Amino acid sequence: MQVIASPRNIKSKRKSTQKREFDAQAFLDSAGTARKVVEYRRSQKIYSQGDPATSVMYIQKGGVKLSVVNEVGKKAVLAILGPGDFFGEGGMAGQSVRMGTATAITPTTLLDIEKNEMIRVLHAEHALSDRFVSYMLSRNIRIEEDLMDQLFNSSEKPLARTLLLLARYGKQDRPQKMLPKVSQEMLAEMIGTTRSRVNFFMNKFRKLGFIHYNGGLQVHNSLLSVVLHE
Repeated sequence: MQVIASPRNIKSKRKSTQKREFDAQAFLDSAGTARKVVEYRRSQKIYSQGDPATSVMYIQKGGVKLSVVNEVGKKAVLAILGPGDFFGEGGMAGQSVRMGTATAITPTTLLDIEKNEMIRVLHAEHALSDRFVSYMLSRNIRIEEDLMDQLFNSSEKPLARTLLLLARYGKQDRPQKMLPKVSQEMLAEMIGTTRSRVNFFMNKFRKLGFIHYNGGLQVHNSLLSVVLHE
């Protein structure tokens, strides 16, 4: 006797065999067997230069400073990162050790993803792959712009760009105008100048109303005029 499946049974079977749509944000917000959520206190090192490069990090909350030290002890800050940023991806490109040091600049929550798990998911899930590639391309563009600023502009424009980036300008509908606790020494390291120069321009920005201090450093969108000014 031939059994003919009802439309309801066919629909149910299709639903059960259909692949569940991958949610990239859910993946980045949750722990699993090859990934873990880790919390760091302010000023705590996440990893040090020379440590094994075994995982990729995704910032869920807080801020991270990336820095390097050369063989004579000179230190440079490469970047200040915030929520939604990836870092530590060098191991996926063949680096066996960390090329710099990552430090939490505020209480920070990270998703620590094992390198092999990250590679697997990037190959299997286009949603996460597209997001990761887009982020890496935009970060490379930003690094090139920072280098051009340092080579061809005075300290004023690079400082303004750095403050806007720290305020997450252009990353969200509303910028995070209250900056994490970043010292003038750190800003000087980031833009390749002296603390006295940073102090001079910070005072100038304050007098012009681009920034102000009220329980912390706050940045106004009007600071963008310094970056756009030729």
